[in-house]
Amino acid sequence: MERILPFTDEHRMFKEAFSKFVANEMVPHYQEWEDNEIVSRDIFEKMGNFGFLCTWADEKYGGAGGDFLYSVIVAEEIARQGCRGVFAWLHSDIVAPYIGSFANAEQKERWLPGCVNGEKILAVAMTEPGAGSDLASMRARAVKDGNEYVINGSKTFISNGILADFVIVAAKTDPSAGTKGISLFVVERGTPGFERGKQIHKVGLHAQDTAELFFEDCRVPADNLLGGEGNGFKCLMQKLQQERLMVSLTAQASAERCLQLTLDYVNERIVFGKPLAKFQNTQFTLAEIASEIQVGRSFLDTLVLQHMAGKDVVQEVSMAKFWICEMENRVAARCLQLFGGYGYCKEYEISRMWTDARIQTIYAGTSEVMKLIISRGLGL
Repeated sequence: MERILPFTDEHRMFKEAFSKFVANEMVPHYQEWEDNEIVSRDIFEKMGNFGFLCTWADEKYGGAGGDFLYSVIVAEEIARQGCRGVFAWLHSDIVAPYIGSFANAEQKERWLPGCVNGEKILAVAMTEPGAGSDLASMRARAVKDGNEYVINGSKTFISNGILADFVIVAAKTDPSAGTKGISLFVVERGTPGFERGKQIHKVGLHAQDTAELFFEDCRVPADNLLGGEGNGFKCLMQKLQQERLMVSLTAQASAERCLQLTLDYVNERIVFGKPLAKFQNTQFTLAEIASEIQVGRSFLDTLVLQHMAGKDVVQEVSMAKFWICEMENRVAARCLQLFGGYGYCKEYEISRMWTDARIQTIYAGTSEVMKLIISRGLGL
């Protein structure tokens, strides 16, 4: 089915160029990054040099001022070619927009050019060992001391945690004010009192670096306060729609890759003297998988249009984040089954797609949290 997104000739040229970039600069190195459990910093710099990072940023910061469809292309193409652990889309379209939307003019001049050219890699630190989706219970504190804030606390499961040069940290500046007492700070690499724990070894998504971060009497200039004191929770909530939309885009594209890998395999694999594709069970299974994938694609592209139009679709994006990520897990598991024993071998990409898919229903809000948001939207 033809997609409903209004891709122009410029979008198509961009997609062709980026597709070649992924094939030449990511795919050949991806197994090495998987083995090392971290991608090379060079890939961010290369993406920046070619204009593939923060495509929405204004030209005065080195960006192209592009629309959201360029972000869609980047996220989907990385996933579609099996390089999910390159979290460039988190850098460009989840973290950098906090700076783009909430930083003052001086802060944008100071931070955005490095984000656009790939010299500075971004992460956002909300989750704590004892506080995940419940941000009101976070324990990290930031106390004003003259022209500085002193941050104490820890964060965990931070994507890009090892590579990050700028980390947007959520901390409480007024513990008595609940969510209205949360503020955001940009903590830069090398700031005294800011330390990183060891790489967190995960079940899947190995190439993506995940770490625990520690702040002990970490002194951050007051000029690094982002969005005003006490406005952190409001800033975070304003960006959740795009964050969960980005995760849904990667899940959808990954499900589509699982299907393509499996179609290629079943047409080549001979069982009882004929291709696996000629068995009715295979045909019916893949027909069901293809139907689910098409439903996800149609719903998701509609949401992209609504998001680009500035509509509040938090309810619907929560539905997409829940359903599409669960669908990706179903698809990956069923496709792996069709590979038989080979599907359980690391040399077959489907095994990685299966393990990588598992995190999708957990980060950026678990499926259970998504269902809670959806139920509240129903007045329950």
